Amino acid sequence: MASTDLSLLDLTDKETREKLSLWDRRTDPTAPLTEKQMDSVLEIRAAAETLSVPSELPIEDLCSLSSRSLQSPFTATVPASTEDVLLKGFQMLEMENDRIETAQQFFAWFAKLQASMDLDESAKYRRTRDDLNSYQEQCDAILKDVNAALEHLDSLQKQYLFVSNKTGALHEACEQLLKEQSELVDLAENIQQKLSYFNELENINTKLNSPTLSVNSEGFIPMLSKLDDCIEYVSSHPNFKDYPVYLTKFKQCLSKAMHFMKVYIVNTMQSLTSQLTKRDPMGLTNADNAFTLYYVKFRAAAPKVRSLIEQIEQRAQKIPEYQQLLDEIHQCYLDQREQLLSPCITSTITDLTKQNSKDHCALVRSGCAFMVHVCQDEHQLFNEFFTKSTSKLDELLEKLCLSLYDVLRPLIIHIIHLETLSELCSILKNEMLEDHVQNNAAQLGAFDAVVKQMLEDVQERLVYRTHIYIQTDITGYNPAPGDLAYPEKLEMMERIAQSLKEEQMKQMPQESVFSDVQLEDADRRRNSNAGNMESSRLQTSVSPADLHGMWYPTVRRTLVCLSKLYRCIDRAVFQGLSQEALSACIQSLLKASDIILKNKTQIDGQLFLIKHLLILREQIAPFHTDFAIKEISLDLKKTRDAAFKILNPKAVPKFFRLNSHNAILEFLLEGTPEIKEHYIDSKKDVDRHLKFSCEQFIQQQTQIFVGNLEEFLTKVSALKTMAVQGGPTYSLSQQPWAQPAKINDIVMATYRVMKSKLPSTLQSMSLYLANRDTEFILFKPVRNNIQQVFQRLHTLLQEEYSGEDLQIIACPSMEQINLLLSVNK
Repeated sequence: MASTDLSLLDLTDKETREKLSLWDRRTDPTAPLTEKQMDSVLEIRAAAETLSVPSELPIEDLCSLSSRSLQSPFTATVPASTEDVLLKGFQMLEMENDRIETAQQFFAWFAKLQASMDLDESAKYRRTRDDLNSYQEQCDAILKDVNAALEHLDSLQKQYLFVSNKTGALHEACEQLLKEQSELVDLAENIQQKLSYFNELENINTKLNSPTLSVNSEGFIPMLSKLDDCIEYVSSHPNFKDYPVYLTKFKQCLSKAMHFMKVYIVNTMQSLTSQLTKRDPMGLTNADNAFTLYYVKFRAAAPKVRSLIEQIEQRAQKIPEYQQLLDEIHQCYLDQREQLLSPCITSTITDLTKQNSKDHCALVRSGCAFMVHVCQDEHQLFNEFFTKSTSKLDELLEKLCLSLYDVLRPLIIHIIHLETLSELCSILKNEMLEDHVQNNAAQLGAFDAVVKQMLEDVQERLVYRTHIYIQTDITGYNPAPGDLAYPEKLEMMERIAQSLKEEQMKQMPQESVFSDVQLEDADRRRNSNAGNMESSRLQTSVSPADLHGMWYPTVRRTLVCLSKLYRCIDRAVFQGLSQEALSACIQSLLKASDIILKNKTQIDGQLFLIKHLLILREQIAPFHTDFAIKEISLDLKKTRDAAFKILNPKAVPKFFRLNSHNAILEFLLEGTPEIKEHYIDSKKDVDRHLKFSCEQFIQQQTQIFVGNLEEFLTKVSALKTMAVQGGPTYSLSQQPWAQPAKINDIVMATYRVMKSKLPSTLQSMSLYLANRDTEFILFKPVRNNIQQVFQRLHTLLQEEYSGEDLQIIACPSMEQINLLLSVNK
């Protein structure tokens, strides 16, 4: 280090600067610095710029310092004089005792001073260098320690890897061992679990063979569940060793357990039946008490066996043996109930038959109501024992209901009255099927089947009796003289109605005075009087012919019969019967009309027929059904013609022809009978007869009133037709039958007939029809025909006769004719 210091001193400042400049030159630097080193140098330079002014510097040299030096902190105390400054400078140079007397001393002192100044100037660089060397040594030491530490870490890493590999292998071996242990444990548990089903055999056998075993004990149901699980498990593993042996043993245990349950349940039910049947019969004289006791006893015993039956029902769908056991229990229960109920039901039905021997409707109603209660009570009692229904219960109830059917059917097939049969249909159809069965279809299924069968029997009997009724009481009806007393009976009823009206009119003033005293409200009094007047008017407006009792008997019977049948039988059957009844009724009306026409007048017969046909059409309108029926007939016309053709001697040679003209082949092809369908509509038949009757009435009334005039006009038309066709031309006024006097006779006679007979005709129409609208509609064509005839006559007279002739003829004007018709309208 000393040699280095000396060499540095020998170097000049210029050389030193040149060499230093090579260190950090931009291209190819001798000592390149890193960025971190450059930062350190800059920090050192910044620190060096703030150095303090040397204390030994003379005060006079302060003025030569640069502004930068003066701005630096200056901490030295300014000396008092130059001597003090120089003294301190020599002291620092350790020359306070030396004297500069010669130039040599001065130069020596100056060189020493310069060297000292150089040393002072480079001291900071040397210190920096020393610091850097110290840092380098420390870094080398640290680097050595780091390398040593890395070597130790490498060694530790290798040891760690070694230990880690060993630990991993040990861990994997432990995991494998644990896995094998778990598998062995699972296998042992699985084997134990599988063996547990087989080991239960001995426990179950022990419990079943125990003399103290009871099906009501707490351990019986769990034992039964365990037995079911064992059987299910063994059955699902047929590949196990001794599978058939264990399955057979388990089945035997199951059979023994089910036998215990069956014996307990059957004995319970049989004991109930024996207790009830052994009771004193005299103590159960009332059937209601007997039924009550039958149900109360069984309901009280139901909780004893219900839990066992629920267990059996839960297993019945999975295990066939339980289903068989359940069927046997059902059968036992139903047998006991049948044993109890059959005698009691038979006795009750017999009592009801005796009580209602003359009233079939009451018998059917009470018997069916009784069976409805039996079916509902039996279903409720069955639900006390069982949770799931069975079809055998409905079979038993249907069998019990048949006892009622067997009693009622002989009575039904001997009923001859339609009213009774129709009321029975209403009871069975409306009260039983619609009211009871539809509201409780689940419990009344068996009753529904029996009632429907009974209803079919009643309907069949009703249809049969209706056919007979139509034949005997409608078709074969022989009218009594009083039935055909028209219009006498209508006039008598009208006189009676008129007398009643007069009596009411006499009583009305008294009633009004009494009402004035009693009623405070004037409005209510007026309403009451108006109501009385309205009721009186309605009563007087009703024609005797409109009264139900005044209808012709066949019409009344037909409509009553149809009204009873409408809601009792099927629509198709009703259509056939209605067609038959209406056809018979129409024929009876035609027959009665002919008799009235012969015995009385023509207008009475016609109006009688029209009125009753109108009643028929009006009364059958509410029946919402089609009165048309389809009839199928076999037409043998072609067969007959083919038979005559083949029997013809000329056809014998054709028997042996081998072509299409073979006689036998022609007979087979041409002689096939035809099936024809045609519809018969009784409602349209009524309309057709009504229309024909009205047209006949209109035609005959027109003939009565203006028949002579129509005959005259017909002759005139024939004469004109002959003239148009080339015959001789005649003057109408020159014809003997067309003289004005003759025409006057005809016109006057016609007018007299109209004036005399028109009021009676209208009176008869009012008496029979009693409806202004109907009268107007029926008489309107007659009035139109009369007006048309007179209009044609007026036209003819204006064309063919002179004014004098018209005065002789004296034909009434159209106004007179209209006035006559309107007055009598």
